[in-house]
Amino acid sequence: MEKNNSLNLSNKEKYKKFCTKERVNIFQKPFWMDAVCGEDNWDVVLVEKGGQIAGCLVYAFIRLGNKIRVIQPKFTQSSGVIISYPQNQNYERKLSYEKEIMKKLIEQLESKNLISYLQTQDYRVTNWLPFYWKGYRQTTFYSYRIMDISNVDVVFDSFSSSKRKQIRHASKCGVKVRENLSAKDFYELHKKSLLLSGTDISYSFCLFEKIYNAAYENNSGQAIYAEDIDGNIKAAVFCIWDDECAFDLISAIYPDFRSSGALTLLVFEMIKRLTGRVKSFDMEGSMIESVEDSFSKLGTRQLPYFKLEKEFVSPVKLLYYKILNRFKQV
Repeated sequence: MEKNNSLNLSNKEKYKKFCTKERVNIFQKPFWMDAVCGEDNWDVVLVEKGGQIAGCLVYAFIRLGNKIRVIQPKFTQSSGVIISYPQNQNYERKLSYEKEIMKKLIEQLESKNLISYLQTQDYRVTNWLPFYWKGYRQTTFYSYRIMDISNVDVVFDSFSSSKRKQIRHASKCGVKVRENLSAKDFYELHKKSLLLSGTDISYSFCLFEKIYNAAYENNSGQAIYAEDIDGNIKAAVFCIWDDECAFDLISAIYPDFRSSGALTLLVFEMIKRLTGRVKSFDMEGSMIESVEDSFSKLGTRQLPYFKLEKEFVSPVKLLYYKILNRFKQV
């Protein structure tokens, strides 16, 4: 745990120092929050013990006057609570410690004049009782993670027979994997592929470029792509990672190329590139049945994580604030 010697540092400055010493997931890192929210649209509340950070709650917000709505930014699987546990705690003491830290974090957060709160927590946050006791609601979401990618042969063997067949098929059909597709080319590929499927893209190029640049600048992301036998770009994946896990953040493929096996090949190629750098590979999850079926065939483990939410104003006032805030969201 990191010791904070300066009483003059802001919470964000203390948190940034904390992140250089402690392991936090990529979605909670300051550079990520800057990219998806903007530097002035996120903050953190802290609990300190003996000059050390014992707990944090990282949050993005939209401001309206002196009130804020705490929101979950786009492309951000989890944010919220981080607890730095003392060593050698038994289970009973761990629960008591969680309760103490979370209660203090919630108290500080609710002093911010909230309109509403909505966050998804890291999967390691398994105890949300302190939020329940304060009137928050919980919904369980699921991600799908390959827990150990240290041996690519073992990873390949853990894929279902249909997924292994897709990889072999893509290779036999001459699909070539290339590195470092530009932000603009990736975005246009995703936009066009969605349009061909009858769907509009749900995020701006400006936002994606910020995420893409931040990931590359921090050695925490890469876009790889697949070409057909004629050299046409047909599919791509953009992955990000922290010290522990990589995340398949965005996948794009032209409809006429879906049967090629290219996306499965790209995922496997990215896993091979990251072996030795990270321990796990997360498919980013989905509550859509067809997507879940695909992810579950990649030797993944289902990981539950919590969405917590609460309103602090009436439903009518909340709707009013949402309408006013709509154009302020990233």
